[in-house]
Parts: sequence; structure tokens; C-alpha cells
Amino acid sequence: MASSDISVDIRPDINSFDHFLSMRYIATDRPWLKLYGIRVQPVPPFSSLSYKPDPALIHHCLPDELMLEIFTRMSPYTLGRAACVCRKWKYTARNPTLWRAACLKTWQSGMEANYMMVRSLYDSSWRRMWLQRPRIRIDGLYVSRNTYIHTGVTEWQFKKTVNVVCYYRYLRFFPSGKFLYKISPDKVKDAVKCMHFRASKADCVFKGDYILSEDGQIEMALLYPGHRYTLVRMRLRLRGTTVGANNRLDVLKILTTGVNATELQNWKGSILELVEGWEEDETHDPDVPAVSHSRGLSPFVFVPSEEADTSVLNLPVEKMDYYVPG
Repeated sequence: MASSDISVDIRPDINSFDHFLSMRYIATDRPWLKLYGIRVQPVPPFSSLSYKPDPALIHHCLPDELMLEIFTRMSPYTLGRAACVCRKWKYTARNPTLWRAACLKTWQSGMEANYMMVRSLYDSSWRRMWLQRPRIRIDGLYVSRNTYIHTGVTEWQFKKTVNVVCYYRYLRFFPSGKFLYKISPDKVKDAVKCMHFRASKADCVFKGDYILSEDGQIEMALLYPGHRYTLVRMRLRLRGTTVGANNRLDVLKILTTGVNATELQNWKGSILELVEGWEEDETHDPDVPAVSHSRGLSPFVFVPSEEADTSVLNLPVEKMDYYVPG
């Protein structure tokens, strides 16, 4: 008799508790539920015959002409981000005038030469030319993170120590055909501050010349000053993880050779023109032999300037002993 009384008294309490839980979740406001069953009409492109006013508030505040003027002041990679916002911004970002300005600014070989190339190779599409034609990004740094193991010596009763050493190669390119080069253990967030032409000698930033071919290979040359001049020649291959990214540089060759000081004093052109036609094992200073380097050849990864402080390449070796560029 007592057991039946207990069961009768408990069941209403459980039912009321379940009812309380269900009411708590049902009463929660979910605004997105109001969108179910509503078909949002796609916005047709501007200047289309079926064009109608867009109900979005931002499009009520900004007319199409002003929106296009704002887009013309964006960088090409900002245009790509803006195209992901909505359908209307996607159509606006496809305007050929935006990509024509970006292409003419990037490849300064003359307007006539660019027009002939876009017609013959890219079906008169400036956006396709921007995505498919090899180009070097100038809005950040190319960083090569290299690590190696350094073995210490045995001292007294202690065991032999093993250290992981990490250093970086930095490249910054300019549209004028110049580039800056730096080798340092400094992190990306620290090295980006001195990668400019006004860097002091203590920053150890060196200037050189480069040229990019249509197949994506980059020929580079720079001069190390000192008691004996040392010439550094690099050959890189440009590629991208996605179409149009151009965010990787594969190291094909790094050579160091000697150069005659008298030859440099009489030379008026660029360093790259000076070494044109040289063999790989050629040196003009018998005290500095030609050396082909086989270490520190990790691919360069592009890091935009706005992401220099947050890049994963800033992690210490305790958290990331090796980095796979991809």
C-alpha cells in the first residue's frame, strides 16, 4: 500500500518537470524560423532588363553608382571578400572596369600590350587574366620557415643536448622590379617592421633585382656588401594553393658566387643584368668560389601585411617544430 502511494506522488512531479523543460525551449525566440517557407528572390545584375529596386537597407542608402565608386577603391583581394557578402555585391565585383584597373596597375608593360594579351589569351576577360596570369603579390611578405637539429657536446655527466633551431627567409617584392631580402630568427610580426627601403644596416635588409617570366619562374640577384663582394642568385617558381592565389614560392636554386669589385664600379645597370649569361658555377673572384646551397630551401608562404601579427608562422618551436607549406 505504501509503495503505490509513493508511485502516485512522484509521477505528477516528473510530468511537471518535463513540461517546464519543454516550455523553456519552445519559448526561446528563434528569428530565423520566420524565414522558413519564404523564397528570397535573387537580385538581377545592374542594368538588366528585369532589374528591380533591392529591398536591402544598405542598398537603399547607397545608389548603384556610389556603390561602384566604393568598389573601385578596393584592392583586388578585398573585392573577392566583398563578392561573398550578397548576390548584388557579387555582380558588382564582376564589373570589368574593376579588374582592368587591377591588371593595368600590376603589369605595367603598356596598355596596348595588355589589351593584346587579354584578347588573345584570356577571351577579353580582365578578371580571368588576373586569376590565371602569373603575378607576384606585393601586399605582404613571402616567408620561408626553416628548422634544423643542432647537436651539442657532452659535458661531464650530462647527456648530449639536442636543440631545434628555427630561422626565416623574408622576401618583399615591389612593382619596380626591386625586392628586399632578409635572413633572421625574428618572427614575422617583428621582421615586417623593417622590410622597407629605409631600413638601417643593423636590420640586415638587402636590396636586389628580379624578373618574372610568363611561365611563373623568378630570376633574382642581390649583392652582399663586405670585405669581399658576394653575389646571391636565386631561382624560384611561383604557384598558388587556389586559382589566382599566387601564395607559394618554390625554391629551385640558391647560388652564391664571387664578383670582381672593379667590374661593379664600372657597371651602371642592375645586378640582374650583370649576371645575365653567367654559368651556374661561374665566379669572378677566385677567393669566393661558386656554391650551390642545399639547405634552407623550404617553400615561401605569402603572409599579407594585415595578418603578420596573427600568422601561425609566429609560433615558437615548442608549439610548432615543423611547418608544412602545402
